[in-house]
Amino acid sequence: MSPVATAPAHLRAQDAKLRAEYLREVLDLLYPAPCFTDGAPGDDTDGRVAGTPVVDYLVVPDARRPRLLVPARSRRIAAAAVRRYAEPQGRIAKLKRDAVVTALRSGASGLLLRDRVRVYGPAAETIDGYLHRVLGADVALSIHIGPARANRKPVLQLISRDGRTVGFGKLGTGPLTRRLVRAETAALNALAHAVVDDVTIPSVLHSGQWRGHQVLVQSALPVWQPRAPLSADRLAAAMRAVALCCGTSKGWLSTSPYWSDMRERLAGVADRPDGAALGEAARALAARAGDTDLRYGAWHGDWSPWNMAPLSSSLLVWDWERFTLGVPLGFDALHYELQRRIQTDPDAAAAVERMVTRAPLLLAPFDVPREAAELTALLYLIDLAARYLADRQAEAGARLGVLGTWLLPVLVRRVEAFR
Repeated sequence: MSPVATAPAHLRAQDAKLRAEYLREVLDLLYPAPCFTDGAPGDDTDGRVAGTPVVDYLVVPDARRPRLLVPARSRRIAAAAVRRYAEPQGRIAKLKRDAVVTALRSGASGLLLRDRVRVYGPAAETIDGYLHRVLGADVALSIHIGPARANRKPVLQLISRDGRTVGFGKLGTGPLTRRLVRAETAALNALAHAVVDDVTIPSVLHSGQWRGHQVLVQSALPVWQPRAPLSADRLAAAMRAVALCCGTSKGWLSTSPYWSDMRERLAGVADRPDGAALGEAARALAARAGDTDLRYGAWHGDWSPWNMAPLSSSLLVWDWERFTLGVPLGFDALHYELQRRIQTDPDAAAAVERMVTRAPLLLAPFDVPREAAELTALLYLIDLAARYLADRQAEAGARLGVLGTWLLPVLVRRVEAFR
């Protein structure tokens, strides 16, 4: 079950409102004038539209709470779009997803999906036309309408005529998301030449620009294949393989390139809400532990339960836009633990506290000495907090964007008690 699904009713209502607004924004981006739509929030055509639409979408579950637009041109394509667009994070979510898939396959979707969006205008001006030109293939698109956050961007599932998912596209539409899409492109190109045991990584099918937006199309991982049990040992081994895939280094925290870069990042967010308190905690930690020897390697940057799928043959891992070299070993294990707990625990601060407490166990597969485990966990929290502030997650309305309500109090208290 997603964090939004477990949120209080007023937060779910706010999430729905923001998604409906974002649906309008995404349609304007992907189908710019002279194209126009009918059926989306904010449309002023009153249904009085003549002619044949160039694209016709069903809205899942409806226009008031949009999560996905699926192409209505064939049952097979629509069912594939719902079946493969995301991984349900709980039994109820999976049952709901499967009910929609069954309705689409049987032709009874009108009972569940009553809202449609139709796009009118010249096909060549649309994102569909662009992808047809650069890929040389006729693909239908489904569009993911994500929750509010600073790094939200249009995510497209590309589906062939026979219902195969052939790729996923991302569009960077602002300074942050353009940078992230470029970063993921570079990461996937670099990882194509690395050996990462038991981890399957998407490949780049296309990168370029469309109407000033950064575009990445990557291969589709076979998330529809049967799942295999995922042991803690197997997950840790895969994370260790990523950590070591581009080599490692070792050195004092205070003289490391990692800490030099972190100081610059903290200076860049010092004027943001909670930025001064974060910088003070980071400086206090460095003063206490700057002479600690640490090993540095790579991390995925957002390895969470919803960004991976375990198969018997390999772990499928996607969303590499935060991939970074030269960080303290074990950051992925700490991030996964924190995200897993936040997903089910309404008390995010308690989840942070528990992650730090479990750091020695989580970091043992990375050969992090027990005496360096808490330091590594606190560095991870500083790194994550700096990311949230730099991305302006609070201003974007992200559920946990305000650090002072969960992460920062635990970090400050732990740093004050450190050694």
